[in-house]
Amino acid sequence: MSHQFDPTILREYDIRGIVGETLKVEDARAIGRSYGSILAKAGGKCAAIGYDGRLSSPMIEEAVVQGLNEAGIDVVRIGLGPTPMLYYAVNTVPGVDGGIMITGSHNPPNYNGFKMMIGKKSFFGKDIQHLGVVAGSGDWATGEGSWRKLSVFDEYVARVAKDYDGTKDLKVVWDAGNGATGDALVELVKVLPGTHILLNEVIDGNFPAHHPDPTEPHNLIQLQDKVAETGADFGIAFDGDGDRIGVVDGKGRILWGDQLMVILAEDVLKTHPGATIIADVKASQVLYDEIARMGGAPLMWRTGHSLIKTKMAETGAPLAGEMSGHIFFADKYYGYDDALYAAVRLLGIVARSSETITQVRDRLPTVLNTPELRFPCSETRKFQVIEEVKARLEAAGAQVSAIDGVRVNTADGWWLLRASNTQDVLVARCEAKTEAGLGRLKAILAEQLKASDIAPPAF
Repeated sequence: MSHQFDPTILREYDIRGIVGETLKVEDARAIGRSYGSILAKAGGKCAAIGYDGRLSSPMIEEAVVQGLNEAGIDVVRIGLGPTPMLYYAVNTVPGVDGGIMITGSHNPPNYNGFKMMIGKKSFFGKDIQHLGVVAGSGDWATGEGSWRKLSVFDEYVARVAKDYDGTKDLKVVWDAGNGATGDALVELVKVLPGTHILLNEVIDGNFPAHHPDPTEPHNLIQLQDKVAETGADFGIAFDGDGDRIGVVDGKGRILWGDQLMVILAEDVLKTHPGATIIADVKASQVLYDEIARMGGAPLMWRTGHSLIKTKMAETGAPLAGEMSGHIFFADKYYGYDDALYAAVRLLGIVARSSETITQVRDRLPTVLNTPELRFPCSETRKFQVIEEVKARLEAAGAQVSAIDGVRVNTADGWWLLRASNTQDVLVARCEAKTEAGLGRLKAILAEQLKASDIAPPAF
């Protein structure tokens, strides 16, 4: 026996597909058995498994448990909750050797997928491709594993709340987006001082209010309106599985991931002077300059939660973050991306500060930038386009960083073009000091795309 997956579901950081089309129940069972076989070969005997609030998640979880048991792996089923709760279980439950989270993350409701760990490390890239090879060859371990239910919910919420260190009350609006953080958020705010106003805290896989992706400005309108209506200090939003955070200040302005990282890095560097702080290639130059100004060692790295976590472990960095809102604390915490935990740390910083988030944002150096631009490009073409652009730039003597795609520095600022590892899109961003400079960067980017027969995005 063997199993062939639709090749589009085996992604760089996780496995993800359209339920009933590219991802079916039999795929979930094969993923469980293949992952279980790899875990067993590595000496593992037990895996934790959790799932998000999507309508398909309980069915998929059942199939994965079956596959794991068929590979001889025992399973600890922690139930419904955010992805970081699964990471917490893997880090704290005795005898657990790895974990699988059933989640479609920020994708539409008809998607679902899997985020995995072996030991306390991410299972990604070559690991995922190897899982496909194991399934395709039918090289499966056999056995009769067992399963048991174990709730870590209360313990997880208590751990997230533990590091709150504010000294004054705040008024905060929270938008769970009907995602998997809802139940945990309800319990968390009960133990936090201040006034807390909750939106869309009921978990609902149809996402009736709006899609839970805080990188899309239109998904933050409800939060912005509520902050204005209530006179809140700021607002916080979460993605569908609770590993990404979005923030708006008291004026309703969005703080993007790199702006939020300036606030968090300043606090962490007080207790870790000179520490390495990691951010992804999409982050503003302002963040890297601010980290250096505050005495830290900025490190630019590749986009992707698994890649960032791996680099953090390698460098011993106490903090890392991405433009997408993945924030990783190793300072006092476990080094994985947890939006609820990042929110608690942010609350503590603001509630100890003489400045509001609005004032902090006002004093950040002003630059002009595009939002993250995403535009269609086929799976087979997107990486080829990056190589073509890179070759042309290098031939022209441009100043190029090729850590992840191409990030090009010019006298005006910088522009970035990279291939998404999770979707069939190219991602671009430009940043300059002046409107005229931004216009020139956009023109260069558009010219490079046209040279590879790709229609430029609408800037």
